[in-house]
Amino acid sequence: MTIQNKRIFASILFVLISVVCVAQGGPSMPPPPGAPPPPGLPIDGGVLYGVVFALFYGVKKMLFNKSGN
Repeated sequence: MTIQNKRIFASILFVLISVVCVAQGGPSMPPPPGAPPPPGLPIDGGVLYGVVFALFYGVKKMLFNKSGN
């Protein structure tokens, strides 16, 4: 192979490799961000238990406080 043929062969390989690399797609646009999370916290069973405990405690304090007077 002569120098001229090597240069042509290298040029053709370079062009073909470039075309294949472009056909891969490259980095695309990232997906849009999702919806923001809802504000605040949900009312769980722990809050419900706390309210029930507070009601029982308040009723107990009221009953024992009145009986002492």
